[in-house]
Amino acid sequence: MDLIYSKAFLGHDTGMHPENRKRLEAFGQLPESEIESGEQYLGLYHTKEYIEKVRVGCREGCALDQDTVCSKGSFQAAVMAVGATIKASETGGFALARPPGHHAHPERSSGFCLFNNVAIAAQRLANQGKKVLIFDFDGHLGDGTLKFFYGSDRVMYWSLHQFPAFPFAGSENDIGEGPGKGFSINVPLPPESGDDLYIRGIRQFLPVARQFNPDVVAISAGFDAHQHDLLLDLRVSVNAFHETGKILRENFKNLFATLEGGYNVETLPRCVYNFLDGINGASPRYSEEPTDSRIQVIDEFDARVTQLERNLREVWKI
Repeated sequence: MDLIYSKAFLGHDTGMHPENRKRLEAFGQLPESEIESGEQYLGLYHTKEYIEKVRVGCREGCALDQDTVCSKGSFQAAVMAVGATIKASETGGFALARPPGHHAHPERSSGFCLFNNVAIAAQRLANQGKKVLIFDFDGHLGDGTLKFFYGSDRVMYWSLHQFPAFPFAGSENDIGEGPGKGFSINVPLPPESGDDLYIRGIRQFLPVARQFNPDVVAISAGFDAHQHDLLLDLRVSVNAFHETGKILRENFKNLFATLEGGYNVETLPRCVYNFLDGINGASPRYSEEPTDSRIQVIDEFDARVTQLERNLREVWKI
């Protein structure tokens, strides 16, 4: 899995904001990829009215909501981020793109996100008749993605995220509805969860994802679960991101990824490269002391996943 990058992503000028251009500048000089604008694909997910709202808002350089700011270069950066994610879906790459996308809803922005990169790419694949697993390991729930596919049995959404935390959704009881019942898997990690619970959250529900038997796995790759990140209270080390990539490589084919969160510019490159090393079958470039969770945190996690398993048994063998 190779990085897909463009300097166009730096045109999304957010100023003194957690989601800023330094996130990508921290990777140093990267080779640029040939990327086509993803504007033609926006309608797969977003309403015409919202697309125009973003276009006008970026032209005027105003905030789209209380968390999501934009500049004159933001629309171009955002459609190129969509294009990079589409390219990743075609080549098995990792779109090192911004702005991120998984909080964006069809009709509104949210949580630093303008257009929902992974959902657009997943819907495009679903329209081609493919079954898509979206695995979202960002420390925040991708609520836009979850809601859009909540009733679908063609796209499974599987998320590990801190709960409670923004966007204050994604409990163990949110498993989908109608034809999509059982196709939303929310693994809510208590605050202060370490490597042990993070990896358990993957391995414990891996059998469900494998039963779904996806044609393609789309990865919302966020790294704000890292112990030194600025916005959450999880305690995941860089080691766990390598293990995440390794687990995915060993269990699925046809993978691609797009960057979501991760706001500590010193640790973000280490997290990304460790994940890539894991998914590419290489030894990790970086290591930290593994992190363990306190017994109270483990007890809370156990209660949540026991209920989640109970809920999912209505549909899957688990």
